[in-house]
Amino acid sequence: MTRTYLKKAKLTATSDASDVHAMVQTILADIEAGGDDTARAYAAKFDKYDGNIILTPQDIAAASALVPEKVKQDIQFAHDNVRRFAEAQKSSITEIEVEILPGLHAGQKAIPVNAAGCYIPGGRYSHIASAIMTVTTAKVAGCNHITATSPPRANVGVAPAVVYAAHICGADTIMALGGVQGIAAMAFGLFGLPKANILVGPGNQFVAEAKRILFGRVGIDMIAGPTDSLIIADGTADAMIVAVDLVSQAEHGYNSPVWLVTDDRALAEKVMALVPDLIADLPELNRANAAAAWRDYAEVILCDDREDMAATSDDYAPEHLTVQATDLDWWHHRLSCYGSLFLGEETTVSFGDKASGTNHVLPTSGAASYTGGLSVHKYLKMVTWQRSTREGSRRVAEATARISRLEGMEGHARSADVRLAKYFPDERFDLGAGTCLTAN
Repeated sequence: MTRTYLKKAKLTATSDASDVHAMVQTILADIEAGGDDTARAYAAKFDKYDGNIILTPQDIAAASALVPEKVKQDIQFAHDNVRRFAEAQKSSITEIEVEILPGLHAGQKAIPVNAAGCYIPGGRYSHIASAIMTVTTAKVAGCNHITATSPPRANVGVAPAVVYAAHICGADTIMALGGVQGIAAMAFGLFGLPKANILVGPGNQFVAEAKRILFGRVGIDMIAGPTDSLIIADGTADAMIVAVDLVSQAEHGYNSPVWLVTDDRALAEKVMALVPDLIADLPELNRANAAAAWRDYAEVILCDDREDMAATSDDYAPEHLTVQATDLDWWHHRLSCYGSLFLGEETTVSFGDKASGTNHVLPTSGAASYTGGLSVHKYLKMVTWQRSTREGSRRVAEATARISRLEGMEGHARSADVRLAKYFPDERFDLGAGTCLTAN
């Protein structure tokens, strides 16, 4: 396989990683020890905010009133799509019961976690869609309590459209609390909240590190890095659409990698020529992010054929993967490492990011090689159970006793012994290590 880099990244997503662990650990420890008052102090320090932490019904109504009606309709449209997809996902889960042996029954059951904590970014952008993606799926899963938190802005509070989206999607509590303090409040059960069993949602490096530190005490969706996107395009692709799609993802952040994989040099060169002007035409903040991401992290890779293109994509395991090439069914069956797949020009990552129904909380930094993204399944515990008649337990008890003694776990063996002695008092069993069990 030959890969020719027409554009090679200068940096990787971890090139500028700073050591935020100690800072985040300190904040978490402070808040756990100091409770509500300490969380408020960090909100005042980092968010410059001293308003209500828990939004009242009046706060929610006032924020919702500021959202234009057309935007409300768009939010409802996106919510409906995400809800329908999440409901379909949930319906794919089957609770089963199987008779393993005559008299021995085992099964699996899906139980939603009690409390979910949903983090909604609100720094450089107000992520309305993140409220939809995280809260809706938790609601469909059946969580008993859903908290949504988002960074407030000084003298403003949480972005009104974020409040409205979290509310209509089913959040039981909405907090004006960002960063580590928001994560801590949900994990530790501050401000009268139930302790979150799972923390979900994207965020900056401090939010990601807080979730990483807390993992184990609580569940998390994933440890996320900068968002990334890869486009596979052949000579039939529209260079302008490819270029626009690359730029649309580069605007996420200065360190958001975007990659183009193609077997057509002419297409690659045309896309590379188009990108700078498309970036220059963006608003100032978006332009700065996209320019840095394209300059330092983007790559354009020329491959020999479509098999090489697919193998290259699987090696990168992108968060978002778009295919703009012929024979989409071939690509659909061949590709195996991605967070979410967008087949054909008629769909795009931006659709998935905002409104088409699939979730936009996805694995980054190559994690798509071993995991998928946020879904209704993340909020469900797949637990097992078993039940047996006495006769059904007989063979299992004999095997358990012998295996346990071979392992040196005598206590385990005796928990089998005692049942055999009780249920079959007139029989003798060879239970390992020269031991025979009888009623006497």
